[in-house]
Amino acid sequence: MKIGIVGLPNVGKSTLFKALTQKSVDINNYPFCTIEPNVGIVKVPDERLDKLAQMSESKKKINAVVEFVDIAGLVKGAAKGEGLGNKFLANIRETDAIVQVVRVFTNPEITHIHNKIDPEGDIEIINTELILADLETINKRIIKLQKEIRGNSKEAKIKLEVTEKIKKVLEEGKLASEVILDEEDEMIKIALRELSLLTRKPFIYVYNVSDPKKQLDEKLENRPHIKLDIKIEEELGDMKEEEKKELGIESGIDKLILKAYEVLGLITFLTTGPKESRAWTIKKGSLAPQAGAAIHTDFQEKFIRSEVIFWSDLLNIGSWAKAREMGKIKTVGKDYIVCDGDVMEFKI
Repeated sequence: MKIGIVGLPNVGKSTLFKALTQKSVDINNYPFCTIEPNVGIVKVPDERLDKLAQMSESKKKINAVVEFVDIAGLVKGAAKGEGLGNKFLANIRETDAIVQVVRVFTNPEITHIHNKIDPEGDIEIINTELILADLETINKRIIKLQKEIRGNSKEAKIKLEVTEKIKKVLEEGKLASEVILDEEDEMIKIALRELSLLTRKPFIYVYNVSDPKKQLDEKLENRPHIKLDIKIEEELGDMKEEEKKELGIESGIDKLILKAYEVLGLITFLTTGPKESRAWTIKKGSLAPQAGAAIHTDFQEKFIRSEVIFWSDLLNIGSWAKAREMGKIKTVGKDYIVCDGDVMEFKI
């Protein structure tokens, strides 16, 4: 899972990236200090895994991970190549979701590229640039599909219908994600994959605030978001867990990672034993063989059955062997839909 961190220059993107990854990056008070994207791998916090590893006395504990990419600051005109626009758009196209950092705090010592604090206006600038980039992609695609239709391609006709439907919405200044499509339809899936639109990706807005508890404007509150004092989060990153507990301060960074799971429709299943306890990321609604593929492709192809117990039930019982003795472990087949927090063993 790869998530791009974007925003206007000087809104706190690189500081957030540092807080997330504890990785030192170039943070300076001027636009475009991040030119090449910084990439950091971040563990997904999971208390369930911690407890299972302790129960099983596992030699290793392996969390699920998220890859965060800190991308160069965006400015008005990026879709036409202004600032580092082209580089920005190429980097963001490769991500699964977009975290858009929006400046809400006021600080005269940190310049704003437009010399005013206007969160809704900043969001509009970024979204407009992404929409313009998508329109360029759409227009090129339409020309190609029209040629294919002249060659009597039935598939191209369906793809063109989808593409033109999205174009209409983009021209209204809306994101492609607002277009309702039947994504179970194989041809529509292919059409969307070929387009690879920026505004079809899930968005999470991170409001960089001085007080995370403060209620914001209704428009901001209605977007999928979390509020962080990013400077404080950076300082917390340098503290030990014991120090944080003594001060009674909780980091909000974990909320961002968990929010990313939510918007991408992801869940976690777990495996545990003396060798290792591990968290595995899968799409919500995955069947048992598909979940097995997260471990190894053979697990999907050669799947026979799986044994399953919910993590808290296993923890309460105290061991896999005891849970089996008590008849608390379920045997499931190919049609079992995996739940978030299932502990599984696969038979192939």
